[in-house]
Amino acid sequence: MKNYQKVNVPVGEARAELHNSLNLTGAEVSINNLPAGAGVPFIHSHQQNEEIYAVLSGRGTMMIDGETVELQAGDWLRVAPAGERQLSAATDSAICVICIQVKAGSLEGFTMTDAVVK
Repeated sequence: MKNYQKVNVPVGEARAELHNSLNLTGAEVSINNLPAGAGVPFIHSHQQNEEIYAVLSGRGTMMIDGETVELQAGDWLRVAPAGERQLSAATDSAICVICIQVKAGSLEGFTMTDAVVK
């Protein structure tokens, strides 16, 4: 078995979840594209997972616990598990985000302390 998996996600696909195609075991990763004026149709929180959002392109907002957080390309946002969130694209701009879910408090080391240098 190889020590890696590679997948190509077509640009512009509405939502791509990568857990199965990359055989992820420690994170959930999705790519989300919302057209201008569209939004996720529900508010949600998590029991254990924090989410990290990376805005790749466009503009929008994330409603978190009733507060509107403006988003634009280049922004990164972490939302704690209990945060009630809902993502929307701006009325005049689509938005493309990567969402990474990981169990809160599970990180045991960073690259410099976890890497094995050969």
